[in-house]
This record gives sequence, C-alpha cells and structure tokens, in this order.
Amino acid sequence: MEQILGVWLLIVNIVAYIVMATDKKRAQRHRSRERIPERTLFIWASIGGALGIWIAMMTKRHKTKHRSFVIGVPLLLVLNIVVYGYVWITWIR
Repeated sequence: MEQILGVWLLIVNIVAYIVMATDKKRAQRHRSRERIPERTLFIWASIGGALGIWIAMMTKRHKTKHRSFVIGVPLLLVLNIVVYGYVWITWIR
C-alpha cells in the first residue's frame, strides 16, 4: 500500500508538471484556444499534484502573477501534505 501511494504521488506530480509546462508553451505561442483551463490546473494540484504545479510555476515562471496561483498552490501543497500524511499514518502504517 505504501508503494502505491508513493507511485500515485509521483505520477500525479509528473503529470501536473507536464500539464503546467504545456500551458506555458501554448501561452508563449499565443494559442489561446488550446490553453489549459486554470480550473484543470487547480484540479491537478488538489488531487496531489500541487508540488508538480508549484515546481513548474517556479521553473517556467508561469502563473506567478496570478494571486490565485501564488496563494492557492502553496495552500493546496500544505493540504496535500496533511491529507496524504494522514492517509499514510492512519491507513498504511
């Protein structure tokens, strides 16, 4: 069970990073029709990919001027740590 949780978090964060990086690339190429909705980015962050989204924000300098991301993603990261930490402590250990 412990390995499943670890693999899940790894995959979700890799995908979240790729999704955020893809949106940055599309933004640079002015492809507004193909952009990834902010709601989708927040969904990825809320299901465990907040670290991947945050790393992409910092390395790609994407969405760093949006208050909702600057405040929301770190809060979701803390929430991810609390929720998945609780799951790990109570259900797996």
